[in-house]
Amino acid sequence: MFPLAILPLPGELVPLHIFEPRYQQLLEEAEKHDISFGIFFNHTMNTSNAGSLVRLESIIKKYPTGESDVIVKCIDLFTLDTLYKVHQNKLYPAGLVDMWEVDIDREASVDLIHAYIHYLDLRRIKNHSKEFTNYQIVNELGLDFEDRLKFISFNDEKKEIFLLARLKYQKHLLLEAEKAKDVFHLN
Repeated sequence: MFPLAILPLPGELVPLHIFEPRYQQLLEEAEKHDISFGIFFNHTMNTSNAGSLVRLESIIKKYPTGESDVIVKCIDLFTLDTLYKVHQNKLYPAGLVDMWEVDIDREASVDLIHAYIHYLDLRRIKNHSKEFTNYQIVNELGLDFEDRLKFISFNDEKKEIFLLARLKYQKHLLLEAEKAKDVFHLN
């Protein structure tokens, strides 16, 4: 278990700089044994004890000091029941969790896909798929912690309503920024 003040969502790639010896040990085991590990969202607003199951995607750089820069990918979510300071004879913490078994491949609704493609068009992103999942869309929106916690707490129907509302807001911001270009003149 790796307590951090981040909450990766399924499908999201996250860069980490590993410097503490206990997490260097955890990373070494994840690499050597191809195991996943938990990132517990260590924040006061996390009253549901949510966390992210991640796996090591790549090691970007290893430093002579033992530190490293890595990319992990979130593959599921969990609820942390109990956190232990150390795992057996290891340096790093561990925990008992209930896995959520998130369906990361479940396609978004037609309405949500159309709204998302319109959003991508406004951002002038043309080379994209025509099929998207809720998690692909949510990971592109850069939600803050509070919105991430809200999103994961919703059922599938409410997730779509939430994403449609966020897309509408993002589109509004893009359109307002476009209008502002005509008002300001650079010297």
